Amino acid sequence: MEKFFKLKERHTNVKTEIMAGVTTFLTMAYILAVNPGILSQAGMDFSKVFAATAIASAIATLVMSLLANLPFALAPGMGLNAFLTYTVVMGMGYSWQFALTAVFVEGIIFLILTAVNIREAIVNSIPANLKKAIGVGIGLFIAFIGMQNAGIIIGGSTLVGLSPTWFTGPAGLAMLGLIITGVLMAFKVNGALLIGIIATTIIGIPFGITQYAGGSYVPPTPYFFPFDFSQIASLDFVVVVFTFLFVDMFDTVGTLIGCATKADMIQPDGSIPNCKEALFADAIGTTVGAVLGTSTVTTFVESSAGVVEGGRTGLTSLTVAILFLVSLFFAPLFESIPSAATAPALIIVGVLMMTPVKDIEWGDITEALPSFLCIIFMVVAYSIADGIMFGIISYVLMKLFSKKNKEITPMTWVVFGLFVIKIIFGAL
Repeated sequence: MEKFFKLKERHTNVKTEIMAGVTTFLTMAYILAVNPGILSQAGMDFSKVFAATAIASAIATLVMSLLANLPFALAPGMGLNAFLTYTVVMGMGYSWQFALTAVFVEGIIFLILTAVNIREAIVNSIPANLKKAIGVGIGLFIAFIGMQNAGIIIGGSTLVGLSPTWFTGPAGLAMLGLIITGVLMAFKVNGALLIGIIATTIIGIPFGITQYAGGSYVPPTPYFFPFDFSQIASLDFVVVVFTFLFVDMFDTVGTLIGCATKADMIQPDGSIPNCKEALFADAIGTTVGAVLGTSTVTTFVESSAGVVEGGRTGLTSLTVAILFLVSLFFAPLFESIPSAATAPALIIVGVLMMTPVKDIEWGDITEALPSFLCIIFMVVAYSIADGIMFGIISYVLMKLFSKKNKEITPMTWVVFGLFVIKIIFGAL
């Protein structure tokens, strides 16, 4: 393991890596229940999507581990599964087979773009201050997700607001878990996030918040090639593919940058080690996932939970991949962990990912405004991709109109052009 994963070189050990992997898995295990729940509304079979989710996540994360040697995990992305169900199927009236065909084509395109280094060039083109802002934005975004999952923050007349019952029920349990996890962190207890998740889950039992999910322990089978190519030449198909492609590309770019920044893996030239291999992981995951019957697979922001626990190599992601396969046999147990138990870990991760904010050049408005917009729009637009869009567009315009256009690299112009195209597509 030392030779393959280079543990000493990255100042880690087997115990730390495995603990980090378990923590990452527990913070993202909700996808095993949520993804089938969303896609089943499109007419898909819950148990088959559950199997597809677990297997596709395991395969993609295994590629991340063995090919890229990075501590990041992958699974079907939130938002993209909602787009498939509520926009493509319910809104546009197409079948889920049509939607999965678009996901499959997107995966093939991603494989090609990654092979010719276009995706890696996009990652490296993000300006230095925006790279820091992306990490901070993801931290706030993941904390916001945690607060919503626990019911601390809810919808209302002001769009979002503090729940009047934030101190009771699941929200109250999450707040208690936050204190427990925070104290463990203060005492520098190894595996604090994982211990916090387990402790909060146990505390929730007598209150009826943690409940045994029940169900069969026999692994279900996924779909296999459930595609419909009959409308592949239609304009709608092109638009759907482009949407999947664009959102997934910049969600993955943002997550890789944010997690790599937290893990202190960003190179002096701004690049990420083994970035091309990491991008292959989600391209392969998306393609395989579509074949098995699930929406676009992407790098998960919850990977930062494992990074915070000390995960620095592919051994962390290997652990996650194994646990995804194990989950096929123990689905009822994993589904029994309440959102209130994982929410504290996500909030703590948000705290720890704020660090780069102090290094952003706030004294230069052409750097400060794009960085701020990048951070704030990730949260309020509920999208990493949209945060990056506002960051890049404002960066180019600020530099251009401030007569600092020489600071804009050619590839940044290309990314700017892609976002303009996205806006035009959205207006059609």
